Amino acid sequence: MNPIIRLEDIQFNKKDSMILSVPNLSITQGEILGIMGPNGAGKSTLVRILSCLQAPTKGRIYYKSVELPSSRISIELRRRWAVVLQQTLIFDTTVFQNVAAGLKIRKVPRAQIKEKVEFWLDQFGISHLAKKNAHHLSGGEAQRVNLARALILEPEVLYLDEPFSALDFPTKVKLLKDFKSIIKDTDTTTIFVSHDLTEIQFMTDRLAILMNGEIEQIGLTKDVVNNPINRSAPFINEMSLHIEE
Repeated sequence: MNPIIRLEDIQFNKKDSMILSVPNLSITQGEILGIMGPNGAGKSTLVRILSCLQAPTKGRIYYKSVELPSSRISIELRRRWAVVLQQTLIFDTTVFQNVAAGLKIRKVPRAQIKEKVEFWLDQFGISHLAKKNAHHLSGGEAQRVNLARALILEPEVLYLDEPFSALDFPTKVKLLKDFKSIIKDTDTTTIFVSHDLTEIQFMTDRLAILMNGEIEQIGLTKDVVNNPINRSAPFINEMSLHIEE
């Protein structure tokens, strides 16, 4: 199977410092790829480059075997992707209007917007919040709105940069279960950055460990966690200790 996204000889430098160096990375359709690493390892930089929010210093990015331009990415292509960040970005209006925002920008007919919004509110268990002002939501509710707003656009690729880190454990567990089910049902290719090994083990198919801007280890999540190598081992072991505590 051809990868949906492929990186070749990617480097990102800031002044004289190497921030990221990825000789090769392929992501297949429907895969959930986890990315972990210490602070400053280059995780967010990798996600920005994968989503073309940041141009690499050198290297090539392929999407469905087509090399992407190093400068401006077309609106049509960007509409195939969605990005959800750690901080929820909620508009000062109702939950319904928040989830509908992207469809309105795309000038989707009103009847279709209503149908789609109601569907995704139901998928994330927040139909009862439709008329509530989004600024009055709890953290878990707000993140459900954020995720519904991304998935209503039916992205081919979803980029997640620590979207659950601010949530308390019970809220996080429930949201992760619902979210994984939705991702698998929609076959949405997902790149998931997290510092939480529990999230990674539950959510992802494969795991890449980033150390000092380089992919130290990549493989099936269970294999990487159970058999960390080289510089990955101390990091994984430390994360495992946090779970036990």
